[in-house]
Amino acid sequence: MNRSTVPRMINRLFLLAAAPFLGLGIWLAAAGPGLTLTLSEEAYPALHLPAKPEDGSLTAGAASGLDAALELAVQTNESIRREAELYAKASAEAAQLAKLAAAQVGKPYAIYDRRITARLGTPVETVSSNRITAQLFHVKAQHFNGYALKVKLKSNQAMRMVLGMDELGGAETTLSAVKRYKAVAGVNAGGFADHKGKRYPLSTTIVDGKYVTGFEPTYKDLFFVGMNDKMQLIGGKFKTKEELDKLKPQFGASFVPILMKNGRPQPIPEKWQKSPRRAPRTVIANYKDDQLLILVADGYDEKGSSGATLEEMQILLARYGVKDAYNLDGGGSSSLVFNGRVVNKPSDGELRELPTHFLFFK
Repeated sequence: MNRSTVPRMINRLFLLAAAPFLGLGIWLAAAGPGLTLTLSEEAYPALHLPAKPEDGSLTAGAASGLDAALELAVQTNESIRREAELYAKASAEAAQLAKLAAAQVGKPYAIYDRRITARLGTPVETVSSNRITAQLFHVKAQHFNGYALKVKLKSNQAMRMVLGMDELGGAETTLSAVKRYKAVAGVNAGGFADHKGKRYPLSTTIVDGKYVTGFEPTYKDLFFVGMNDKMQLIGGKFKTKEELDKLKPQFGASFVPILMKNGRPQPIPEKWQKSPRRAPRTVIANYKDDQLLILVADGYDEKGSSGATLEEMQILLARYGVKDAYNLDGGGSSSLVFNGRVVNKPSDGELRELPTHFLFFK
């Protein structure tokens, strides 16, 4: 192949490559301006733009979001309302159950109270308040007449012990003390000893939580009886002050002898069986539910021929179902005041002035 042949072959190659395009150009020229080229919509789909919102309006997406939020708020509010209703219902049911439980808990006490009250008979007089319920009963025994005062203390302000005229060595009648303190009831308390024209309480005596003349260990048949900080009756024989202090006494006095312990009669010392055998008596006792019973027996003198024996008081106390019982000063000292009047018949013909008194407040 000579050199002149190569250029001719290259020219032919380019001519063959360009031939289709030259043909298409000639055909378009011949078709003229009336030719229309239509493209498929599938190849180029239409573009849809969101409508332009009117002035002051929200877009459709935002409005839809607000609708969804509103619906959620309504559902949440409804859920909260249902939960509140369920809570209120549950609280009411719980309160009802608590009330029922309290009634059931109190039921045995009510039954017990009816039982011990029935043993005393029908009360002739009752005083009741948020502090105290006191019921007065008449007692008719074979050899004496007397009175029973059943007391339910509802407050630590319902009972206290006071000194005569509020001073050591002072003395006054129980009626005088009741009137001075505006009490609803009162009863004589511990024994006493006279010295140089003064009347002093016997042995260990506590007023307002303080020892009046200090602690004196129990000797012979003496005991201490009073109330603790929970208004519960406490009593017994104590060798040391620490022993008594463990019971947290708030007030109390001393005398002889102990009559009942845990529902059982206690042996009565021979001396107190005979001197005197019969006499006016005052006893303080308690029940298992901490109610108090004051028992007072009438007698017209202290010579031993009228009134009650200590054994007869024990029989009555056992019949009434008391737990513990303590003999207080008796004879002419026996005093029971209720609702502003003297209930018993003092053997002296009038009330005796005494150094200590148990008072009850309405």
